[in-house]
Amino acid sequence: MLKQRVITAVLLLLVLLPALFYRAAAPFNFLALIFIAAAAWEWARLNGYKLSASYLVGALCAAICAGVWWAGWLALSLPRVWLLTGAVWVLLGAWILRAGVPAWGQFRQSFRLLVGLLALVVTWMAVAQAKLVGINFLLSVFALVWVADIGAYFAGRNWGGRVLARKLAVSISPGKSWEGVWGGMVAVLLLAWGWTRFDVWAQPVVPSFYSHLAERGAVFTVIACLFLAAMSVVGDLVESLVKRSAGVKDSSKLLPGHGGVLDRVDALLPSLPLAMMLYTF
Repeated sequence: MLKQRVITAVLLLLVLLPALFYRAAAPFNFLALIFIAAAAWEWARLNGYKLSASYLVGALCAAICAGVWWAGWLALSLPRVWLLTGAVWVLLGAWILRAGVPAWGQFRQSFRLLVGLLALVVTWMAVAQAKLVGINFLLSVFALVWVADIGAYFAGRNWGGRVLARKLAVSISPGKSWEGVWGGMVAVLLLAWGWTRFDVWAQPVVPSFYSHLAERGAVFTVIACLFLAAMSVVGDLVESLVKRSAGVKDSSKLLPGHGGVLDRVDALLPSLPLAMMLYTF
């Protein structure tokens, strides 16, 4: 399993890194579109669609993203889109998690498909716009989610497994604890502090996401980072809830050793649009 994970990760990096650091945005946007289309295929499968219909959903997702790209929306400031997306993630995400696994299957299949499809398209728009802002900006947002996950893992492993540990959502993801959430948040705050110090020292052409936040004050930066760290957990839990409703462990086997694309990007689904919301406003 470890060998598979390493090989898959290396291959992905070999594909993604050249596109990420290429001056033009098109290669990276195209690769991101392929990944999002694959995630849409997985979403359809998780929500009960047959294989042929799921392929059509993936193609539809790719077509919508391509249409948005062709229409020039990526070059526009879209504060209302990000604000609406953020509000939906906060309100609907909280309601879904509170209702639990049984409630998800009670929604119409078409509604579940539409919710996931819109979330994936908006996430692709957010990552494409973040790339247009600059690599330093995009990587700093990615790193927030990665560091939150790593911090949560180590904090949960050291303190979350104890008898008195407070479980976060036993019926959805039994392994997650509140100790892990707090650990992830602390890790994100340390990341923000370190990256802003790096920006001061290196003077990059494009500041990081944290430097943009810091322009509005330390208190705002702390609140924004904690909010995004919390929403990354919401994205993770929502995907876990959908998988549990479908009775599967992974969203697919597209990435050997890692599961599916949704398993890798679930925490980014709310975090990227919300980061663009904070940046735009």
